[in-house]
Amino acid sequence: ILRRTTEDTSVDLSPCIDAKDIADLQAIVRKVPVADQVLDYIMRLTRATRLTGNEAPGFIKELLSWGAGPRASQYLVLAAKAKAVLSGRFHVAADDVKAVVHPVLRHRIITNFSAEAEGITPDHVIDRLVETIDPNASAALSDGKLPGVLK
Repeated sequence: ILRRTTEDTSVDLSPCIDAKDIADLQAIVRKVPVADQVLDYIMRLTRATRLTGNEAPGFIKELLSWGAGPRASQYLVLAAKAKAVLSGRFHVAADDVKAVVHPVLRHRIITNFSAEAEGITPDHVIDRLVETIDPNASAALSDGKLPGVLK
């Protein structure tokens, strides 16, 4: 294994996609609509990691020394859009957000010394966060718009 993975080997690589195709795929992903309640869910997930806000659950304040910034929300939206497209859908669901939340937030939150001493990783914190934040508890669902549509 060591020889095969560390010695000089020639590999014949050929492009499978060009720059225009990549740009086209990026444009498709950006066009995928995201419902207000999914955007709200993303905002609540990322805001819950911030120690200074009122939205952070107690365990976040106990386990983190640094939370996710505003770009985390932006990239969570884009990653969820890409996940939806890769799943053959042109709308984002909460399950798409859950599928990409670990790779998006993992390097954006920093556990504190106590968490590290207990072997708690950012993934553990994200797991608990996803269990705690209800995707259906959106203000977009409770502001009266949806019932009005159903009448």
